[in-house]
Amino acid sequence: DGYRNTNLYQGGREANQDDYRYQDGNYEGYAPNDGYYRGGDEPAHEEDAQSDVTEGHDEDDEVYEGEYQGIPHPDDIKEKQKRAPAMDDDYRDRAELMAERMEDEEQLAHQYENIIEECGHGRFQWTLFFVLGLALMADGVEVFVVGFVLPSAEKDMCLSSSNKGMLGLIVYLGMMVGAVLLGGLADKLGRKKCLIISLAINAAFAFLSSFVQGYGFFLFCRLISGLGIGGSLPIVFAYFSEFLSREKRGEHLSWLCMFWMIGGIFASAMAWSIIPHYGWGFSMGTKYHFHSWRVFVLVCSLPCIASLVALKFMPESPRFLLEIGKHDEAWMILKHVHDTNMRAKGEPERVFTVSYIKTPKQVDEFIEIQSSTGTWYQRWLVRITTTLKQVWDNVLYCLTAQYRMNTLMLAVVWFTMALSYYGLIVWFPDMIRYLQDEAYESRVKIFDEEEVSHFTFNFTLENQIHRNGEYRNDKFIGMKFKEVRFEDSLFEECYFEDVTSSETFFENCTIISTVFYNTDLYEHKFINCRLINNTFMKEKEGCHLDFEEDNDFLIYLVSFLGSLSVLPGNIISALLMDKIGRIKMIGGSMLISAVCCFFLFFGNSESAMIGWQCLFCGASIAAWNALDVITVELYPTDKRATAFGILNGLCKFGAILGNSIFASFVGITKVVPILLASSALVGGGLLALRLPETREQVLM
Repeated sequence: DGYRNTNLYQGGREANQDDYRYQDGNYEGYAPNDGYYRGGDEPAHEEDAQSDVTEGHDEDDEVYEGEYQGIPHPDDIKEKQKRAPAMDDDYRDRAELMAERMEDEEQLAHQYENIIEECGHGRFQWTLFFVLGLALMADGVEVFVVGFVLPSAEKDMCLSSSNKGMLGLIVYLGMMVGAVLLGGLADKLGRKKCLIISLAINAAFAFLSSFVQGYGFFLFCRLISGLGIGGSLPIVFAYFSEFLSREKRGEHLSWLCMFWMIGGIFASAMAWSIIPHYGWGFSMGTKYHFHSWRVFVLVCSLPCIASLVALKFMPESPRFLLEIGKHDEAWMILKHVHDTNMRAKGEPERVFTVSYIKTPKQVDEFIEIQSSTGTWYQRWLVRITTTLKQVWDNVLYCLTAQYRMNTLMLAVVWFTMALSYYGLIVWFPDMIRYLQDEAYESRVKIFDEEEVSHFTFNFTLENQIHRNGEYRNDKFIGMKFKEVRFEDSLFEECYFEDVTSSETFFENCTIISTVFYNTDLYEHKFINCRLINNTFMKEKEGCHLDFEEDNDFLIYLVSFLGSLSVLPGNIISALLMDKIGRIKMIGGSMLISAVCCFFLFFGNSESAMIGWQCLFCGASIAAWNALDVITVELYPTDKRATAFGILNGLCKFGAILGNSIFASFVGITKVVPILLASSALVGGGLLALRLPETREQVLM
């Protein structure tokens, strides 16, 4: 670990040795005004005394090696033990230990707040901001990827409509499990380690999913990829909040939320510029096809990979390290944060004045197994089960009397917000598609009783119905049928070669002595037809990306504008988060969003639907940002990521329900989706006003 490196502070050691004198263990006070932290009654050091370390000094003044890192001298420990012979921890009541730990945590919370203020807000926090922003951007991308690739993937993989729905839901299912599991682990194993695991899982399986051909394996890859990215969201907010002081926290966590929007814009722009280019790909034989939508899936894993690489150079959260008793590591990281920010401000001579930080009483029973005990997998099994039990205990702790009410209220607010938001962002594109399909069907051309003989068709037929026609000795070569129906027609001694079709059917037709060579006119496309003495040779295999959909472009545009419309809401919420408070922000934003829902009754055209979607997304983003901030602030450090993970998992469950319910009403009625979304938002918004305000609170 880079922060253990003694070279980091060797230079400052001689000049400032006395600044790091170990002070008596109890946190008594903190006076940053004069640049020195004081514990107990120890007097402030004079600047002249700082040279004692390097010059001759009395034996009584001897400075011991570990003292620089705030480690007590062995003699001090003996002296302390003589003064207060404490009862052995083994014989002390657990409740007593917990009470002592709670007291320690309260002292640590206030001291840590002062330390972060001394470290300042500067280059270090902005670097971390962009690194974690990329991780959040990867989450935003993940939500949009499946929606964008579905139209192409369904043709490429021959998906039925039920399979399409499954692909959309499987990502949210993975995110739901990942949020709870990896969020819980982050409180036990560390923010950085678990975030690296999350991003690595996402990057590996997102990358793999772009190459697999089978639908089942593709589904599995997206599930595991979703699990990884779902785990990153709770960790990102917990991690970043622990480097922010009270007055910066609301604003800068809100700025961080901007990256979710940037993820949506990135996904829309990439889909727009890559997917329509069906030529961007390659084939290996007849079975393996790498089409442009797979290139898009590959490109979408880039933010995740970039964040993963950058994260290797960032430190663990010092607040987490203090929580598990790793004082020296935490101290080194905080000193690094301070020195980085001071150098950037042009004040490299400013000294980090903290010498000792309160660490809470350690109560957890960590089981360390000797290497001689059992086999390697038994040792790992014990470690894993112990860790999972601790995660489960943390989950239950969020429902204890102290947090139950807050957890339940937040759960309802998260759920109602997700149900309406995710339901509507799927419903908007579906409704626009439905309006387009209606317009397309109204333009259909109908041909009755046409007779064609000895003619060669070598062009595209689209959106046509041919009734009672007769075709004799005709050739259909190298052509495409799109949305074409032949009804009650006769084909005699015709020749079809290299024909591709989409939504094309022959109904009640008679087909006699006709040759089909290298076509995709399969058996199911002939409905109630009489087939007499025909030849089918070398049928096309698999499914084919046949036509560029004009309305695909509009779907990318809708998502792009929806993501972009969030920008004003993001800026307003960041600037006002600490001024008007989290509670008013959530309540106000949800109620305004509910009003926007009602206006959807008047959205009878594509442009009106796009306009109301932009307004809804812009109004609702402030509630999302404030929810992220308040969830981080309401829970203590050792439960923060767990609580966020549970609530975010519930949010993804709301998304699954919203997607399923709202999609089923497309083309049937607008009333149910609109009333459901607006009533959920009103209920959640009013309940949010009952939550405690946290903007004046230090991070516990």
